[in-house]
Amino acid sequence: MRYATLALLLALLTPSLNSQNVNAQAPLSDYQGTYTDHPGHTLEIVAGDQLFAVQDDAKYKLLPSKADEFTTLTGEKIPFLRDASGKVTGYEEGGQFHPRISLSITPESAALAHPWPQSKGDTYHYHLPADLHDGIAVASITHSDLGEATADAIVQGILDGTYQDVHSVLLYQHGHLVMEEYFYGYNAARQHQLRSATKSVVSTLTGIAIDRGALTGANEPVLPHMSYTSYANPDPRKSAITLGNFLSMSSGLDCNDHSSTSPGRETVIDDQSDWVKATLDLPIINNPGSKGFYCSGGVAVVGRMTENATHMQLPDFAQKNLFAPLGIPRNNWTWNYNLTNANKEYSQIHLRPRDMLKLGILFADNGKWKGHQVISSSWVRSSLATQSQVDGTDYGYFWWHPYLNVTTPSGVQRVTMSAAQGNGGQKIYILPQYDFVAVFTAGDYNSNGAPPNKIMIGIILPALIAAHPGAK
Repeated sequence: MRYATLALLLALLTPSLNSQNVNAQAPLSDYQGTYTDHPGHTLEIVAGDQLFAVQDDAKYKLLPSKADEFTTLTGEKIPFLRDASGKVTGYEEGGQFHPRISLSITPESAALAHPWPQSKGDTYHYHLPADLHDGIAVASITHSDLGEATADAIVQGILDGTYQDVHSVLLYQHGHLVMEEYFYGYNAARQHQLRSATKSVVSTLTGIAIDRGALTGANEPVLPHMSYTSYANPDPRKSAITLGNFLSMSSGLDCNDHSSTSPGRETVIDDQSDWVKATLDLPIINNPGSKGFYCSGGVAVVGRMTENATHMQLPDFAQKNLFAPLGIPRNNWTWNYNLTNANKEYSQIHLRPRDMLKLGILFADNGKWKGHQVISSSWVRSSLATQSQVDGTDYGYFWWHPYLNVTTPSGVQRVTMSAAQGNGGQKIYILPQYDFVAVFTAGDYNSNGAPPNKIMIGIILPALIAAHPGAK
C-alpha cells in the first residue's frame, strides 16, 4: 500500500530547462494554480506563508532555492517556467512540460494555508464537543484529568505553528469525548486519509473473520488461501509463512520499505500489476517469524487472504461486520481496495476522525461497543501484544506498541501505549493506564516532525502523569 509515495511524485520533479530570468523575490502568488500532473490527474500549487503542492488532499512543502525554483523536503529541485510576458506557465518534469491549466484552486486546498479561519480571530476559548448522537458521549474537559488549560495550550500551539499541520485533535477519557477541534479547513463531517493506519483496520477485519470461523487463527498458513499455481524464488519455507507472520511484519520475505535495496520495498511492489503476487514472489531471507521489517506488501496479502476466506470484498465485509455495528454509515468512509498499480488511492481508507475514535474505543474496551462484542477480546489482546519488533519498536498485529519519554518534575518517565499510525500524523493512541484514547489527523507528510507526538509529550502526557503518578 503506497502511503508514502504521493510525495515522491513531487520529489521526482527534476529540472532540465533553465528558469526564466525572474527576480528571486517574486511573490508566491505567481505560482498558485492548478497544473496538469499526468493524464487525468491534476496538482494544485498553493501560496500561503510558504509555497506548497496539494495532491489527493495531501500537502507537500516547497522551499525556495533560487529564482523560479523550489526544493522539496527530499532535496529535489522544481523549476517553474514563464512566458515572454513573465507569467508562470507550468513546471517541467523529466523533460516533460506540465502546464498550469487554471489560476484557481479549490477552497479545501486554499484552507490548508492557514490553521484557523480568520473569521474566528486569534483567541481560542474551550467549548464542549457537540453531541452528535453517534454513540460517543461528550463531557466538559473539566471532568477529565486535563482541564481547559490543556485544550488552550494544544490549540495555541497549533495556531502559532509550534505544532504544524495538525488537522484534528480528539481526546476521550472516562467514557466521554472531552475535546474536539479541527484546523486547516477540516471538520467533523469530512473524511481524512489514514495512510498506514489503514493496516490496523485490515487487522481488525482479519480478527473478525477468525471470530466468524472463516479463518482458524493467526497460525494458519497463507499459501493455501491463494489461487496462484506457482511462485518465483521457490523456497520450502514459503509454505510455512502464517497469517500471524504477515500481521507482525515477520514473514521472512525480502520486504523492507525502509531499505533502498530491498526488492519488496513499497515503491517497487506498487509498480506491479498484482501486489499480492509480487509480495509472495519475493525471496525468503529469514525464517518466518524470526525478524520484523516494515513491509507494506504484507498488508495486501493479509487483506486478500481475508477476502478469499470470507468470499467478500474487504470493504463490503468491513461495512457489514465492523462499521455498521459501530454505527458508521457506508457514505461516511471511502476505501478503494484494488491491490494493483491501477489503484491511485493506494488502498488507504478515508475515515472521519470520530469514526477513528470509535475504533480506538472499541479496542480500549476489549472489542466491545455499547456492550456488544464486535471483535473478540482475545484478538484485541493479541493485536495489541508485542508479536515482533519493527524499526526498534514493539509491534503487534498491524498495531504499534510504542513509548514516549516525558519529562516530569521527578525525571524522565517512559509512557507506553498502543497505536494505529499513518504517515503525516494519523494517530489513534490507546492508553488504558489512564483510561484515555486520543485521535489526531495531520498533514505533516514525509517529515520527521511528528506534531501529534510532540503534543502528547509536551502537553497531554504531563497532565495525565500528574493525575496518575503511579501509572506508566
